[in-house]
Amino acid sequence: MHRDRIDAALAARLVAAQFPRWAALPVVPVEVDGWDNRTFRLGDTMTVRLPTAQGYVQSVEKEQTWLPRLAPSLPLPIPVPLAVGARTDEYPWSWSVRRWVDGRIAIRDRIADLPTFARDLACFLRALQRISATGGPAAGAHCFYRGGSLEVYAAETRDAVAALGPRIDGDAAIGAFEAALAATWTGAPVWFHGDIACGNLLVDDDGSLAAVIDFGTCGVGDPACDLVIAWTLLDGDSRDVFRSLMPADDAMWARARGWALWKALITIDSPGATPAAAVQAARVAEVVLAEHLLS
Repeated sequence: MHRDRIDAALAARLVAAQFPRWAALPVVPVEVDGWDNRTFRLGDTMTVRLPTAQGYVQSVEKEQTWLPRLAPSLPLPIPVPLAVGARTDEYPWSWSVRRWVDGRIAIRDRIADLPTFARDLACFLRALQRISATGGPAAGAHCFYRGGSLEVYAAETRDAVAALGPRIDGDAAIGAFEAALAATWTGAPVWFHGDIACGNLLVDDDGSLAAVIDFGTCGVGDPACDLVIAWTLLDGDSRDVFRSLMPADDAMWARARGWALWKALITIDSPGATPAAAVQAARVAEVVLAEHLLS
């Protein structure tokens, strides 16, 4: 099913058919939508979340099961599932209704104080990692292998380096990625979010971190993937604050650089990336490689 066919009218029909108690509520698109799911406001207090492809459907049941268990132990709000919708002839996958989470996407201009933001984010991630991982979803296809070994993306990374040619320092890129592969994770599995990025972090009207959303790639395993925000958003003092508060050794930071580099390299030359995203990816790659050469 093409994502363009997943619109507010479809969401309203699904709600009316399966949850008639909410049928009279307006259904409107959210201001900033995601890729894995189309999200719509349902009245003032809820959202409808519809996966855009089969690969994202597993997260519906995962989040329905685990988010209510994680939420009480976290210092910031996260999405609260309210109901699961069933597939129909018109829409082929399960979907969810959730409580609305207040806040705006955490772009730099909206963040009042970046070091404080970094501190609050580190506190959230530390709390997430402290939650018992017993029975949690082990890293795998459901989270696109976040929390697992970077070896899954080794061929894609090397192909990207070759394709970019002189646009990047290829030797440094391969060296940084191989260092990440060699820095094997040996710890006990812990909870990770899997996509700690600006679009999944919300700030309030005062510019403070207010909520963390979109746990579709969460699971239990190696939390190095959650450190990528150190280069994609933070810098200078804020990066130092984040690094000082996260329970990560040199090997974990090496793996985190590998995750950041993989994503940056495949984004720089991606036909689906906006010019702004490509420029940002090139900047991230440059910073990550500079740090690797100094490590």
